[in-house]
Amino acid sequence: MTTITDTTNSTTSGTVNGTANRTATRGQYRRPDAAQRRTAGSGGAPGGRVSVAVYAEDLILQTGMIHQLRVRPEIELLPEAEADRAQVSLVVVDMVDDPTVQLLHRLQRNTSTRTGLVVGFFESGALQTMIECGVAAVLRRGEADQDRLVHLVRAMANGEGVLPGDLLGKLLDHVSSLQRTVLDPRGLTLSTLTAREAEMIRLVSEGCDTAEIAQKTSYSERTVKNVLHEVATRLELRNRAHAVGYAMRHGLI
Repeated sequence: MTTITDTTNSTTSGTVNGTANRTATRGQYRRPDAAQRRTAGSGGAPGGRVSVAVYAEDLILQTGMIHQLRVRPEIELLPEAEADRAQVSLVVVDMVDDPTVQLLHRLQRNTSTRTGLVVGFFESGALQTMIECGVAAVLRRGEADQDRLVHLVRAMANGEGVLPGDLLGKLLDHVSSLQRTVLDPRGLTLSTLTAREAEMIRLVSEGCDTAEIAQKTSYSERTVKNVLHEVATRLELRNRAHAVGYAMRHGLI
């Protein structure tokens, strides 16, 4: 596999906003003109420009991504020297292999940038890798037209995640499997409550007092009080009624 490089290391030309034959030389991109600077807001804000750094594994992928994004006023493509300040990093590859994973881990260290993956072939085993690498959005290359790419970039800049429907289904299955095989045997959950805490708050919601909760859960009354106090302290809840309301609003019970 060719080493993944920042797509700003290239030379490409084209027509932008009606001006023909403007050329972006190596390491440089056309910057917003004065009018664009007057109208552009902060990246991710409605009507604002989103700063994007693009990484690709070969020149063909590189050129295609630049061609799609550089004509859109919502996007500000950054040169390699400024890639660290990007709001969004787009990684364009055929498949998720070792060099891709290394790049994703490197990008993950920049907490001010969210990473999206445009991939040709997504193996089922790559889902766990994607999660571990902090990828916020995935788009298949065959579906990566200009509008979908811009939607992906703006969604990430606004703190949203984007996944194809089938990958979303696999992710939910993965989470369910994780809960069933790893967390349940240890009495843990993916929520902010442990299984024991959720059960006790559920019993509170049913009108049980401390003694009744202790009897139903086979814990001492002191343990019940300690558990409920811990939940209230951790989640900054005022009382048991507040705890029940919180748990119900967040789907925890």
